[in-house]
Amino acid sequence: MKLMYALLGGLAATAAMTAFLYLLSYATHRVMKVIKILGTMLMSRTQPDGSLSDAVSTKAVGTVANYAIGISFALIYLALWDAGVGQLTASWGLFLGLGHGLFAMVAWYFFFMVHPKPPILALKSYLITLIFAHLIYGLVITYTVNLLEQPGYAFWQ
Repeated sequence: MKLMYALLGGLAATAAMTAFLYLLSYATHRVMKVIKILGTMLMSRTQPDGSLSDAVSTKAVGTVANYAIGISFALIYLALWDAGVGQLTASWGLFLGLGHGLFAMVAWYFFFMVHPKPPILALKSYLITLIFAHLIYGLVITYTVNLLEQPGYAFWQ
């Protein structure tokens, strides 16, 4: 049953985080489309001008990788909760999301540093935005698992 919670929670939280990044990308006209960035880098398809690849296969690889990572982190969240770390509340969701966001920021930074030809984007603003995106991830996964488990206390504590 916990595996199903991780799957559903990871899917919901990753979808919310990805939607936030895409909406922000459209609003600010900055490159923050995580699926295209991830797919372009994993497949080494950075365009000669430094832009992202628009190939369907690049987007497919980026999507699968993004959701696989999201579900993997959902398993970590559930393992932490099962070990007694935190509760299924909004404040704990935001706290875990903050830690997750800081980890993601460092991981993405090193991914850009070791990649032979990373795409050109405003890396500093992208990395900072990832922290906020992971706050959303933490909140959504906590809320989703809370709904699935229906504990005897309110989520919005």
